[in-house]
Amino acid sequence: MPFDFILPDLGEGITEGEIRKWLIKKGDSVEEHQMVLEIETDKAVVEVPSPRKGKVLQINREEGEVAKVGDVLLTLSEEGESIEEKPRSVSVVGVLPEDEILATPAVRTLAKELNIRLETLKGSGPGNSITRDDVLNAAQQTVKAEDPYGAIERIPIRGVRRTISKNLITSQKTTAFVTGMDEADVTELWNMREREKKSLLEKGIRLTFLPFFIKTVQHALTEHPLLNASVDEEKEEIITKKYFNIGVAVDTADGLMVPVIKNADKKTILDLAKEIQDLSKKARDRKITLDEMKGSTFTITNYGPFGGTFATPIINYPDVAILGTGKISDRPWVKNGQIMIRKILPLSLTFDHRVTDGVDAARFLSKVVQYLEDPALLFIESA
Repeated sequence: MPFDFILPDLGEGITEGEIRKWLIKKGDSVEEHQMVLEIETDKAVVEVPSPRKGKVLQINREEGEVAKVGDVLLTLSEEGESIEEKPRSVSVVGVLPEDEILATPAVRTLAKELNIRLETLKGSGPGNSITRDDVLNAAQQTVKAEDPYGAIERIPIRGVRRTISKNLITSQKTTAFVTGMDEADVTELWNMREREKKSLLEKGIRLTFLPFFIKTVQHALTEHPLLNASVDEEKEEIITKKYFNIGVAVDTADGLMVPVIKNADKKTILDLAKEIQDLSKKARDRKITLDEMKGSTFTITNYGPFGGTFATPIINYPDVAILGTGKISDRPWVKNGQIMIRKILPLSLTFDHRVTDGVDAARFLSKVVQYLEDPALLFIESA
């Protein structure tokens, strides 16, 4: 008897995911626990295994479609079984006539976005249904859409960009966010890194400023625990965390991802450098796991290498604070009563005003500046 394979519960409260890639095709025989598709959810790509052995009779969701937990993804059968494929399309009023256009809601939406008329296409899917690729191929052969002022291009919000959009809206709607700014003279830190980076590079370790930023934040959070917290909305409680899991924003070809450095207080600068390097590579290669992107208590976004100075970074919900680090530049600076050229780092701290006040946030930021300006303090553990 044919078996409908539904999208299983992937845990972590995930209710849906975008089908990124099918690893099998119609007619293939699959083994139990064999990976059959890649699904993108919560910024990570997860491989989903088949729950049983069988032959693929039908694939019910196209690549690029968003499937919800419980949706039928494909139909399997025992060897020799078959199902009769009848071209049909089901609507709220029943089964439509066989000459109706066969296309999933996601494909119809894509066609509308790209201004493609489905009735002009020849379907390549089961029962001559129109697939996502049919629509995309047609779009490449037509003139770009236009608005009253000229040519435009419509880009569907999909994949990582879709997840980023949802998370940022949640953060903006949920938190009472405020951003404070300061600057740090990081000349000594700059010189320290310059002394060490060459020898470490020979060992395969790229020493950036980010490990120092993480260690700085971790030390400052021990003195300002309200910024290392989350909010229980239902119970109206602030939950301060006794551990330090620092999220680090990583720019990838698919969008921004936030791997999490777990227990940063138990790791050295060298440990952090190695872990950042490994997690960043996994994020860019789309090999990072859900667990490696969960559990942050505070986040750092280092946009300085891309030329930014100050910003108003959005909190990585459910954290209650995020630190943005800008471009280090040579600036005239007063030190010991003398004007000299120093390496200056812009800092931007966004925090949830429901959890703490501006005074505490300003003190936290001042403590971050203190550690950055005297990096030797980073190696003196609190008693």
